[in-house]
Amino acid sequence: MAELRLPFAAGRRAGDDARAPEGLPPSARRATLLAGASCLLPLLLQLPPSIAALITAVGVGIGLLSWRRPLPSALRLLLVLGLVGAVLVLAGFSLGRDTGCALLAAMFALKPSETYTLRDARSLIGFALFGPFATFLLDQGPWSLVLGLAAVVLALATLQRLAEYESRPDPARAAEPALSPGQRLLSIGRLIAIGLPLALAVFWLFPRLSSPLWGIPDRALARPGLSDSMRPGEMVELLNDETVTLRARFRGAAPPTSQMYWRGPVLWNFDGREWTRSRWIQGLPAAPMRAAGNGWDYELEVEPTDTRDFVALDLPRAAPPGARLTLDHNLYTRRPLSTLTRWQLHSAPPASYEPQLRDTLRRMALSLPEGYNPRTLALAQRWRAEAGADDAAIVRRAMAMIRGEFAYTLATPLLGRHSVDEFLFDHKAGYCEHFSSAFVVLMRGAGVPARVVTGYAGGYYNPVGNYWLVRRSDAHAWAEVWLRGRGWVRVDPTAAVAPERIYDTLADRQPGAGGLFGGIAAATPLFNLSDWLRRGWNDFVLGFDASRQQRMLQPFGVDRLDSHKLVLLFVLFASVAGIWMVWLSSRGERERDPVVRAWRALGRRYRRLGLERQPHEPALAWAGRVAQARPDLGESLLRLSQHFSDWRYAGNGPGRREARALRNELVRALRAHRPGPSGERR
Repeated sequence: MAELRLPFAAGRRAGDDARAPEGLPPSARRATLLAGASCLLPLLLQLPPSIAALITAVGVGIGLLSWRRPLPSALRLLLVLGLVGAVLVLAGFSLGRDTGCALLAAMFALKPSETYTLRDARSLIGFALFGPFATFLLDQGPWSLVLGLAAVVLALATLQRLAEYESRPDPARAAEPALSPGQRLLSIGRLIAIGLPLALAVFWLFPRLSSPLWGIPDRALARPGLSDSMRPGEMVELLNDETVTLRARFRGAAPPTSQMYWRGPVLWNFDGREWTRSRWIQGLPAAPMRAAGNGWDYELEVEPTDTRDFVALDLPRAAPPGARLTLDHNLYTRRPLSTLTRWQLHSAPPASYEPQLRDTLRRMALSLPEGYNPRTLALAQRWRAEAGADDAAIVRRAMAMIRGEFAYTLATPLLGRHSVDEFLFDHKAGYCEHFSSAFVVLMRGAGVPARVVTGYAGGYYNPVGNYWLVRRSDAHAWAEVWLRGRGWVRVDPTAAVAPERIYDTLADRQPGAGGLFGGIAAATPLFNLSDWLRRGWNDFVLGFDASRQQRMLQPFGVDRLDSHKLVLLFVLFASVAGIWMVWLSSRGERERDPVVRAWRALGRRYRRLGLERQPHEPALAWAGRVAQARPDLGESLLRLSQHFSDWRYAGNGPGRREARALRNELVRALRAHRPGPSGERR
């Protein structure tokens, strides 16, 4: 065999009995803090901006101040107390899930001040892994999953790197780990793949509950649904919120955008300032309606809220299973919609809607409080005197007045006691709440039964997924008047405002407007793809409920899933997953260093000759023993053992490129050495 020249200085490499010191080299500390920050990032993105900014600033500041020397214990105690107090103040001293997660993030931000040894680094990574899991208590979206998985992979890679440092006699001065980023990523992927089958089995077979184990998520409470009351001027917060509230997929052609009125709570009662719904009619059967045409079949995907009401395209014909339809065609459920829900619905425009109005409902639809809005009532009574019994003429006259004299704007002043008078005769500008409220008061004052309907108007079509999405910013309010022979008729006074008079319209609020990137993301392919991925995540993960679990198991002959069948299926899947885990674990024992693999293969070849190396026996001692038993093999084996020892246990080595070439040459030499029986060598 050609002579190998391995330029290593004589030195000693740590063996199994060598004990690594606890000092943490700067490169390992940087990697540890980076992995910890990556675990904290998805959690910070779900916290209120003020709290997230405070925790980030404190964490960065502590990391810089404590980089060279530990902070005094008294200062660390003051930082803990101060940061906890600041978080509680910013959270309003509310004890909920958001506050708990914020305190967890705050505690982690203080960890860099006590991370100086390998033990500290392992502790920090273990603590940081709670960050991605805490994130899922606040948000279960796909991007939280992507960030969480990336953080977990980086954290596991850092733990692996710390283990390599720990195996060296002096980690503070040792060379960087030999594994490339790609090799390390494959190693971590193998570890994750070991537990993946069991995780999937638990996801598919764990019993699905109708509500979360911890009740309504705090984040859902922060995204309330449509209110069952309306005070003109209070909807502006909704109109500036671009959060998606529902997605709709139509079977066949979708209705024109002008017909996309998503019906929510209907408001009957007015006290002079606020509109509220009537609880009395909620238990009554839905009013009769005759459809004008075939209507539309569609699937509605409703995001979690804290309310029991959900909207449907005007007018829903019937309530889907699990919901109820009120007399005024408002859909609601028995429990708050605190999780993602799906509904199969059919809606159609009405040709006639409740053509016979009972006296009780007529009185409710004409009721007005005394002592409010005298100018509006005087105008309404004058119109009634001029129109006679023609209710439709009064409606047309009101729409003509609004169309010619009013403008749409979100910048409205606070209104006083006579809010409708001030809107109609003084300001003459407002948004949907003002228009619908004033219009209904005007109609009631003229003796025309009327009510306010809240919901959403319009929608945005996503061509990637072929569905429509509606945001909270699409919140809207319109009116319904009752006309003899036709019943309830939708009238939208906001839509009557001339386009040239509108200087703050819904069209200005395209997808992405008002968000982090402003209007840049509006209607872009990136936005469409992002929301389509979110909808797919909702379909396959968040929407995996008990009914879908049942349908998934039907091909296996499980028509009804009881507790006994569930246990048997889980044991079956867990057994298969366990076999998979054992197999992958055994594969995971494969040595990564090709030199060591070739050396072990050489040892197995000598074992077949009865010259096996003992576990405690050094390479050169074993080669010497073989040379005594087989002089014909001794010289070459001694030379190979010397080269292997130099490679394996030298303290200083060549550059990366030269080392790779020498390693490959040594591997080839070890593989080429094939001892035969006595007197024979190949």
